[in-house]
Amino acid sequence: MRRVWGMKQLTLATAGFERYAKTTRRAAFLVEMERVVPWSALCRRIEPVYPKPGNGRPPIGVERMLRIYFLQHWFNLSDPAVEEALYDSQAMRRFVDIDLGREPVPDETTVCRFRHCSRNMIWAGSCSTRCSGTWRRRD
Repeated sequence: MRRVWGMKQLTLATAGFERYAKTTRRAAFLVEMERVVPWSALCRRIEPVYPKPGNGRPPIGVERMLRIYFLQHWFNLSDPAVEEALYDSQAMRRFVDIDLGREPVPDETTVCRFRHCSRNMIWAGSCSTRCSGTWRRRD
């Protein structure tokens, strides 16, 4: 389900012009979470109760919203703060797979709705248990 960066052409918003770059602790952490969290299994669990396209605005992808939800918990971010952090941090945008040259960051209201909806979803209680089990096996 996750798109590979080599599969689509990068826009100037993601390409960057920096000659010198350093991998930050945040970027390294997000790369590790990309590897250890069972994203496809979590998405399969959410998809049956996630809104389907129909009348009105099409919903944002399940995996993208789930990744934003995790960012909020990992970095202790409120809804407005995660929106701002996604505009500010290239590492976070890369993790969530947002290209500002093609699309905006989901607004805080969308993030808030997903967060409230997630509390009522079946996966909410077992999500962190599932991930911590994955991390324990890795150690």
